[in-house]
Amino acid sequence: MTVEAVIDMMKSGLFVIIKVSMPVLLISMAVGLMVSIFQTVTSIQEQTLTFVPKVISIFVTLMILGNWMMTSMVEFATDLWTSFSMYVHK
Repeated sequence: MTVEAVIDMMKSGLFVIIKVSMPVLLISMAVGLMVSIFQTVTSIQEQTLTFVPKVISIFVTLMILGNWMMTSMVEFATDLWTSFSMYVHK
């Protein structure tokens, strides 16, 4: 196995990680920003107010995008395992 092959596998693995985690992180950030703005406008400084909307939004995002996320990860793992024989030296 060459260094270039390892680098390519790592690049594609990191890309899949970023691609799969980005929607959940963006939704969580957007909901957190909206709750923060709401708290600033209304002067409510309750710590648990930020937790519940984030959990609900992440749950809904995972329900909607879970199939796509799992398909992306399974495709990556399948591609990795099918090309495994190419990396093994005899």
